[in-house]
Amino acid sequence: MYQRCPRRQFLKMSTACAGGAFLALSGLRAGGSLLPDVQAADSSTSANPLLKEVMYYQKLPDGSVKCEICPKYCLVREGSRGYCGNKENQAGYYYNLAYSWVCARNLDPIEKKPLFHYRPGEKAMSLATAGCNFECKYCQNWQISQAKPEALKNKMLLPDQVIRLTRNEGSSIVALTYSEPVVFYEYMYDIARVGRKQGIESVMVSNGFINEKPLIELCRYLRAVKIDLKSFSDRFYREYCNGRLQPVLDTLVTLKKTGIWFEIVVLVIPTLNDSPEELKELCIWVKETLGPDVPLHFSRFHPQYKLTTLPPTPVKTIQTAWEIGRSAGLNYVYTGNVTPHPGESTYCSKCHKVLIKRIGYLIKENNLIKGQCKYCQQAIAGVWEKE
Repeated sequence: MYQRCPRRQFLKMSTACAGGAFLALSGLRAGGSLLPDVQAADSSTSANPLLKEVMYYQKLPDGSVKCEICPKYCLVREGSRGYCGNKENQAGYYYNLAYSWVCARNLDPIEKKPLFHYRPGEKAMSLATAGCNFECKYCQNWQISQAKPEALKNKMLLPDQVIRLTRNEGSSIVALTYSEPVVFYEYMYDIARVGRKQGIESVMVSNGFINEKPLIELCRYLRAVKIDLKSFSDRFYREYCNGRLQPVLDTLVTLKKTGIWFEIVVLVIPTLNDSPEELKELCIWVKETLGPDVPLHFSRFHPQYKLTTLPPTPVKTIQTAWEIGRSAGLNYVYTGNVTPHPGESTYCSKCHKVLIKRIGYLIKENNLIKGQCKYCQQAIAGVWEKE
C-alpha cells in the first residue's frame, strides 16, 4: 500500500513536478488520469509550485521558525519538520511539502462528512494530503494522517486542476477531509479561493485545532465547516489525541462569529467520553454558547488503529446521547453509524414533522422548500442551495 522514497528523492520529484498514483484506502478510490499542468495559484512564493511557503509563521534569529497555524506553535530548527510531518524549515524558510500532493480522493455524498444542513443530496470531490496535528488513538485514516508525504503514493493536483476535475465529475463542491486539512492549510486556502472565483464551493472537515487569524482568513472562501469535537474533557484530548480542548472550543466560537455554516460531530467511545454527565454538559455548552440551531451529530465508535481493545459503542448509548441533546433544547441532533435510526433524519424545529428523511447517506424524502418547512413555513437553519 505504501511506496516509500527518501526525503531527497521526494523533494527532487516535487521540483520536477512529477505525478504519482493515489493511495487507495478502504472507502477511498484511486483517482483518474493526471490532468495537464496549469499555472500554480498566484499566492505561491516559490518557483516550485509544490514547495509552498507556509502562510503563518515567524522567522527567528537563530534560523529556526515558529509555526503559527495551529495552537501547537511548533519551534522548528533548520532542516527539521513540525509535528504534522509535512512542513520543513529550509534555510530559515518554512515550507509545506504536501502542497498539491494528493494521497486520497473520492466523490462522496456530502452526508458522509457528515454535513446534514448543507446542500443535501449533493456529491463532494473529497481529497487529502498526508499529515495531521493530532494523533487520535482511534483514527480511521491513520495510514495517511500519521504519514509523511514521501511515505505515500501521491498524485499532483494543483488548485486549478482540482476545480476542473470537480466540475468534470459533475460536482460543485470540494471537501478537504480524510486527514487534517489544517496541516495542508495553504493548499486548502488556494483551492477554496480559486474555486470561489469559478463557482465551486469548498468545505473543511477538521478537528478544529487552528489559530484564530488563519481560521478567519480561510472562512472568507469556505462555504461550510464540520468540526470533530473529540470530547468535552481536556484530559481526553491530551491522553487520546495529543491535543487540547480549549482551542477547539475557541474555534467553534470563532466560526459562530464569522457567520459561516458549521456542524459538530462527537464520536462516542465506550467508557472514555460517553458518560451522560459529560454529554449533557457538552450539549448545554453548545446551546448556550453557539445556539440551538447548530447541528450536533453523535456517531458510533468502531475499534480502530491503537484503540482496538474497546467494543463498538452500544446503540443504546447513541440513543441516550440523541435524547440528551434534544432534551437540552438543541433543534437538530443526529445519530451516526447507526442505520436505520430516527436520528438520521431532519425534523422541523416548530411542527416537528420529518423534513429530510435519511437512511444512511441516502435521502429518501425532502420536504424543504427554499429552506422552509413545507408544512408550517418555519425557516430551517442551513445552506440549502448553491451560492
